[in-house]
Amino acid sequence: MKQESIADNLKKLAIFLALTAVILILMRYLFPEQSALSLEVMRDYSMEVALIFPPVLLLMGLADVWIPEDMVKQYLGKTSGWRGILLSLFLGTLPTGPLFIAFPIASEMLKKGARIANVVVFLGAWASLKMPQIGVEIQFLGLEFAFYRAGLTFIAVICIALITDKMLKRSEKI
Repeated sequence: MKQESIADNLKKLAIFLALTAVILILMRYLFPEQSALSLEVMRDYSMEVALIFPPVLLLMGLADVWIPEDMVKQYLGKTSGWRGILLSLFLGTLPTGPLFIAFPIASEMLKKGARIANVVVFLGAWASLKMPQIGVEIQFLGLEFAFYRAGLTFIAVICIALITDKMLKRSEKI
């Protein structure tokens, strides 16, 4: 994978912030009633990210030091097979935090040699198969609904992971 420099990342951030500012200005003039609500939602979400992200980065740093690369390669690497997929699924179903926390974890997994399919399974499970989420789903929608939805989601996540793994392996050969 290509490493990007800090300058490249800062340039991308500046472009993103500039585009966001332009969109917000356009919204202010085109949809004045909705723009105030949009800014409020944006402020609330930014506060949530600002409060949650620093501890996540701290934990990521600790995990980087505490979890050896060879362990990641052994259990989640290219030769982990179905055992790695099931472990990734299990790890993805445990957390209760928002999805944006999973991306730095996934990045660290890739840096330490995890198979792409395992990272996709981890992200898919985090997004849609979290145990606390399924418990609430059962409470409001019923066991049968939750069972079929989780089962079909599980199958879809595995298929997407295997397809992504093959596609990215193929693109690396070109």
